[in-house]
Amino acid sequence: MINVHDILETIRMIQDECLDIRTITMGISLLDCIDSDIEKACTKVYDKITRCAKDLVRVGEDIEKEYGIPIINKRLSVTPIAIVSAACKESPVKFALTMEKAAKACGVNLIGGYSALVQKGFSAGDERLIETIPEALASTSCVCSSVNVGSTKTGINLDACRMMGHIIKKSAELTVDNQCFGAAKLVAFCNAVEDNPFMAGAFHGVGEPDCIINVGVSGPGVVRSALRKYPDADITGLSDVIKKTSYKITRVGQLVGVTASERLGVPFGIVDLSLAPTPAVGDSVAYILEEMGLEKCGACGTTAALALLNDAVKKGGVMACSRIGGLSGAFIPVSEDAGMIAAAECGALSIEKLEAMTAVCSVGLDMICIPGDTEEDVISAIIADEAAIGMINSKTTAVRIIPAIGMKEGDVLDWGGLFGKGPVMRVNTNSPSKFINRGGQIPAPLHSLKN
Repeated sequence: MINVHDILETIRMIQDECLDIRTITMGISLLDCIDSDIEKACTKVYDKITRCAKDLVRVGEDIEKEYGIPIINKRLSVTPIAIVSAACKESPVKFALTMEKAAKACGVNLIGGYSALVQKGFSAGDERLIETIPEALASTSCVCSSVNVGSTKTGINLDACRMMGHIIKKSAELTVDNQCFGAAKLVAFCNAVEDNPFMAGAFHGVGEPDCIINVGVSGPGVVRSALRKYPDADITGLSDVIKKTSYKITRVGQLVGVTASERLGVPFGIVDLSLAPTPAVGDSVAYILEEMGLEKCGACGTTAALALLNDAVKKGGVMACSRIGGLSGAFIPVSEDAGMIAAAECGALSIEKLEAMTAVCSVGLDMICIPGDTEEDVISAIIADEAAIGMINSKTTAVRIIPAIGMKEGDVLDWGGLFGKGPVMRVNTNSPSKFINRGGQIPAPLHSLKN
């Protein structure tokens, strides 16, 4: 039963503690737009997106006004374009330009799905699409891209990892005049999920309905504020506080998702309860970990504290809503988290420590800036390492890494807004080239044989 105290507490979370709905994301299937004639296919894509999403922004803004809940982004995700473009002979960049045109017509912030799923190998259209990612991202402002290079069931496609090292570097080079922003819109996954509302990795899975609404909730500031009230609680007590707080945050997300679904006339999919930080003061996952008792994020104990946080967030969320999905847990993007930025700048947080943390967080190495002269094979090996963590632990992991072209350790890339700013971090430059260039498939682990 909702009482006056709960209502007032939610209002305080919104006004004082940075609680917001990070995104409502409409997923749209483009399978019925496939055509061997690329002009006809792109026309179908544009018409389908603009028809389905024409009211998304208006409905989102109406819900914001009625409930007083900030909805920061309205976004779209579509069927991986490598599938849609497979029947066409021409460059799939035309689809990226069509996605951009449709997104701007609908007024959304970002659109995801310039993607390929190559965890077990390359099918028709996959390699062609991957090769055009740098051009597509440089030619558009709101199109995002992702490539799934591995899974627990299939193992890791090392050839895809090798390709992605080159693609990420080239994406940064083609957008060097825009703070290498192309690479910030690109992510390499292992165990990518089909209902992820968060960019840059969102795409509309082939097992999803024709059109659906997914909601991504944020609230690191709320969790930190709740923990601050219990300075002497033991670890079990902290877990309970986080669970109860996550429950309340998730209920807000469910309310927005159900309301948007009803008004748009499309099914409600999932609430992704992810503590996705922002550069806003206090809205930081790193500060939550420090509130637990760490002097600085990155100190010994950080991985254990993050494991506790991630577990408690999920337990609280599933009690509040039966439709929890996406990447629910805690994100640790460096450039988007004021506490992570501070920890990286003072040397408390390294890429190696971040990699250890990804074994227990929601995703992986996210929004990390590295020196612009980092070799492509080193980037490929970082992707392979992260994919191995995901594969062995049966979880989603990802790499969104930005080579800062022309910059060195200690310099800063600054995009502003939700993308924030990223200090360029040190990378281990010992060469993995021979390993990466062996190619082939890293076999799936034994525990993948569950049938």
